[in-house]
Amino acid sequence: MEMHFATIWESIADAVPDHDAVVQGDRRISWRDYEDRSARLAQAFLDAGLTKDSKVAMYLYNCPEYVETQFAALKIRGVPVNVNYRYLDQELHYLLENADAEAIVFHSSLGERLARIKDRLPMLKLAIQVDDGGELLDDCPLYPDVLAANEPAARIERAWEDTYMFYTGGTTGMPKGVMYEVGHFTEQFIAQMPMFLGLDPIEGAEGAAPAARKLVDEGRAMVAMSGPPLMHGTGCWLGQMAPHLFGATAVLSAERSFDADDILQTVAREGVNQLIIVGDAFARPMVRRLEELAAEGTEIDLSSLVILVSSGAMWSTEVKQALLEHLPQAMLIDVLGSTEGGMAINITTAGASTDTAKFTAQPTTKVFNEADQEIEPGSGEIGMVATSGIVPIGYYKDPEKSERTFRTIDGVRWSFPGDWATIEADGTMTLLGRGSHCINSGGEKIFPEEVEEAIKAHGGVADCLVFGVPDERFGERVVGVASLEPGATADEAELRDTARQHLASFKLPKSVVIVDEIPRAPNGKADYPTARELFLADADGGS
Repeated sequence: MEMHFATIWESIADAVPDHDAVVQGDRRISWRDYEDRSARLAQAFLDAGLTKDSKVAMYLYNCPEYVETQFAALKIRGVPVNVNYRYLDQELHYLLENADAEAIVFHSSLGERLARIKDRLPMLKLAIQVDDGGELLDDCPLYPDVLAANEPAARIERAWEDTYMFYTGGTTGMPKGVMYEVGHFTEQFIAQMPMFLGLDPIEGAEGAAPAARKLVDEGRAMVAMSGPPLMHGTGCWLGQMAPHLFGATAVLSAERSFDADDILQTVAREGVNQLIIVGDAFARPMVRRLEELAAEGTEIDLSSLVILVSSGAMWSTEVKQALLEHLPQAMLIDVLGSTEGGMAINITTAGASTDTAKFTAQPTTKVFNEADQEIEPGSGEIGMVATSGIVPIGYYKDPEKSERTFRTIDGVRWSFPGDWATIEADGTMTLLGRGSHCINSGGEKIFPEEVEEAIKAHGGVADCLVFGVPDERFGERVVGVASLEPGATADEAELRDTARQHLASFKLPKSVVIVDEIPRAPNGKADYPTARELFLADADGGS
């Protein structure tokens, strides 16, 4: 059997056909129907002229149709393409044109944007709409009609070398498609998932279906839930794609923006075992809601939740400990990773505290200086984090960026996603932040995440973002915006005093503006450009 998502998922559908594959609110789709619906969609793609390597865009909010479209694209050896549903005309056109999209499945509420740019996409052969109450486009068939009009596509042989691609967000430029070999990508999850499921390692792709059957028969099948949108890697990979390799049920929130109460209620209702979140941006509101429920005397059964996984944003020790007061049975797994590769983890359990931003590096992870020399542990030298694990093929249609990010050192190919860190004497890694956000003030490197963490040590701060603005003397000066917990009060002087207890003086923010809400993307990642606009719009901050 090929080491390929589509092939393994087909075998899972045969092994546990009546088990739930996808759940969202009142919608429950069995593995039998999941595979059948995806196969019918795959046939529609084939009839439209799509072939191996054809790109299929998913311009959708979280929904069963999202994962079915992804499955269908992989079935025909095509390439599913994630599209940020926040994109407007220019960004949407750029991504679809850059990806050479030949088909798109979209929510009708997003259709007006697509309609304005569709005629400028000469490679687009098929656009299918999922009715969510938005105005329907006359020239695009409805998703249920497409399924009804097609028989399931025949199963085919696939190859390790087939391409899987995921577009990483455009916070430091336009979105880029990161390409992997499907075999490598699938194999990585096949190797990692058994330890979360209480299984012995399995040999090869053919071991997945029997493992799924065993888990279902014993009532131990994983129920995984993605807090962030599937259009972002953390949610899609850890909340759906990897668990599905072992017959898990993927649970999707019925809400289109993060709602802590909805997440907690869904966990309790569906018996979710593994929840995917994005650092403090998700965890703090969850803690706040748990405290409110406790104060109300409202009981909520979260005993099923044994694993919380976070990636993509800072997850502070204080917030982890607060979560564990309500979820003492849980293991908190903080993953240092990006679309370009996973690098290290930090595991926290009740009674076993770990430091914020300190990670245990994987054997395939190292820290290099700017001369591509490995940094000596304990030296205190700052370097770039690199992984030689599953290294992407490169960025789609961007050989120059590929050459800079994925390069060979002493005969080994490494991925450099852009994170900076120090390596300690004991081999652990302290993450400093993403190099693209690094502030250069008077020649000193200052990483926003470190300053943000210091400001958030103030008990009244709910969230914070720090960045640099032009400064005539120092080149850049450190500033930020912060939001407060409900009912809390604090001024700039208090926040600076709190930060002073944790930071060297040159890292202290020169100004912090209090705002109602910190701007973040739906996946919880920081929206630094908007935060900078908020700061500059403030009368004091702009002076």
